[in-house]
Amino acid sequence: MATVCAGTLALMDGGVPIKAPVSGIAMGLITDKDSGKYVVLSDILGDEDHLGDMDFKVTGTEKGITACQMDIKIKGLSFQQLREALAQARDGRHHIRKEMLGGISEPRADYKDHAPRIVSLTVPGDAIGPIIGPGGKIIQEIQAETETTISIEDVDGQGIVEIAASNKSAIDAALAKVKAIAFPPTVEIGEEYEGKVKSIMPYGAFVEVIPGQDGLLHVSELDWKRVERVEDVLKEGEVVKFKVVGRDEKTGKIKLSRKVLLPKPEGYVERPERQRGERGRGRGDRNRDRGPRREDRGQRED
Repeated sequence: MATVCAGTLALMDGGVPIKAPVSGIAMGLITDKDSGKYVVLSDILGDEDHLGDMDFKVTGTEKGITACQMDIKIKGLSFQQLREALAQARDGRHHIRKEMLGGISEPRADYKDHAPRIVSLTVPGDAIGPIIGPGGKIIQEIQAETETTISIEDVDGQGIVEIAASNKSAIDAALAKVKAIAFPPTVEIGEEYEGKVKSIMPYGAFVEVIPGQDGLLHVSELDWKRVERVEDVLKEGEVVKFKVVGRDEKTGKIKLSRKVLLPKPEGYVERPERQRGERGRGRGDRNRDRGPRREDRGQRED
């Protein structure tokens, strides 16, 4: 009966939504064959079970009995004996249940973080392909990164996604990635994000802003100081914090900056932006010093 009580407490503590807490107690019986006298005992130490004539286990909730089991060593019980045993068991169960509820009164709102679980969600049918990715690349990446098992199938034009994991944090991480693909959020300029470096180029790094959308973190936006090589600051697969600073007007690609999240060095002076046409200045002056063109020289000789 201690197992029944402890099991109820464990289920509630684990967040299992049981209908009602169950407590249990065992009743013993000592009889005198000669006089016919008897006494019903609450079985606490177990001696009554060994020395007595009955082992009567009763479990139940506040509203009634859920299970019972009996062993007897005598030929039978009278109706009165059974009535007394059930009444005494009821009082004992209620007392024990009240003591149990002093520790935890109801199931927790959610399962324990380390409890294995499986969740499912419905996504639009046109999101099935992007979630799976070419050759299963995307779904395999999500499973590897979150340590989950994900299955997806088409049911009546909708995608049914099931995610299984050994803990809540893994489930939450996988859910966030799947939802970001199925219900893509809008990338807001000026917002801060955290994403994985997908690839590194000589001119910068492409970073995942949200699943399915990458942005360019230009080498000039890595740090306030000059960076010669992107690899000196970032590594492929590394998770980096950044801020979305704009979009390219022609390509629509997202522009990112890491340096704006870093403290600006004391005495730092911004470089003035070069105006269009500045590069050509001076060339005209040099051209004017070159003298007459070849055609003019020929005419003069003539």
